[in-house]
Amino acid sequence: MGFLDIKQATKSYGPVKVLHETDISVEEGEFLVLVGPSGCGKSTLLNMIAGLEEVTTGDISIKGRSMNNVKPAERNIAMVFQSYALYPNMTVKGNISFGMEMQGVPKPEREKKIAQVADLLQIGQLLDRKPGQLSGGQRQRVAMGRALTREPDVFLFDEPLSNLDAKLRVDMRTEIKKLHQKLGTTIVYVTHDQIEALTLSTRIAVMYGGYVQQLGTPKEIYDNPANMFVAGFMGSPSMNLFAAKVVSENGRTAVEIALADGQKATIPFDKVQGQEGRDVILGIRPEAITDRDGADRNSQNVHVVEARVEITEPAGSDTFVVLQMGGKDVTGRFRADVDVSAGDRFPFAFNMDKAVAFDPKTEERVA
Repeated sequence: MGFLDIKQATKSYGPVKVLHETDISVEEGEFLVLVGPSGCGKSTLLNMIAGLEEVTTGDISIKGRSMNNVKPAERNIAMVFQSYALYPNMTVKGNISFGMEMQGVPKPEREKKIAQVADLLQIGQLLDRKPGQLSGGQRQRVAMGRALTREPDVFLFDEPLSNLDAKLRVDMRTEIKKLHQKLGTTIVYVTHDQIEALTLSTRIAVMYGGYVQQLGTPKEIYDNPANMFVAGFMGSPSMNLFAAKVVSENGRTAVEIALADGQKATIPFDKVQGQEGRDVILGIRPEAITDRDGADRNSQNVHVVEARVEITEPAGSDTFVVLQMGGKDVTGRFRADVDVSAGDRFPFAFNMDKAVAFDPKTEERVA
């Protein structure tokens, strides 16, 4: 049994089931991220943990106690919303202390906790300001400070960084990660941003269509996606997915892939051994397609394919190079100083240790 247990939990609105049977066990101190596109059920699940939505069937428990009939105020959880939900007429200090006042916490203890969270979040100089005088990042810190004073069993974050600009999102991501490492609290965090999910979490639940598609560590999710949805959703740029056929060449299992010029490339791929003749969707991430000198020297399965360069996209520290395979644009990640141009025939190095294969019909991983 975990610290937070979600067992066969579902949510329906009339005949429409928006969250299907969900099983997730969260250990104390874990940072679980629920990630997926809009409408996938992640915020619904978070609201069920918070008590803002009722569980239709199944059970959600915290520290072994079922929460199904427990009011939100009695669950000992703290929630940080996307909108921050600060009181505009109160100072920062007033916003942080309001919940404690409602709970009857004595003033000396309130002052002590306010000082502690202000120091932790570096907002001591903001205590006398109103929310309208703060930047987005400062308002987010205040919302987090208010949650921290509760000393809850579980922190719930509902897309807390989505209203911030790109640079501030990166900065706040770092602050949240530092906070988790310092406090060791149990966190459930909802986002549609897969970079947030990969960088913040100890585990990720990738959701789509009301189902948990895969639950695992960031490395498991990234390196071994359970299906084509997870493969395409996680990672930036996303995993390349293109058609291939399993063949045998010189006594070794390989995949045969159509190139843009009518030629075919045959690449050894032992992971699909015994499946000769089968059509598959090959998945390989951009960093596993590069030039010869940039390839992983520790891999014994780097194979070179000469193909025409369709597009190059300089991106500062990297250059993304696009070729066509299996009728799809396929992106490789090259070093910035590689001399390559559109129209060139170029030797691409494929690290097949990093490749996976999916069934075209079920979209589930087969290798």
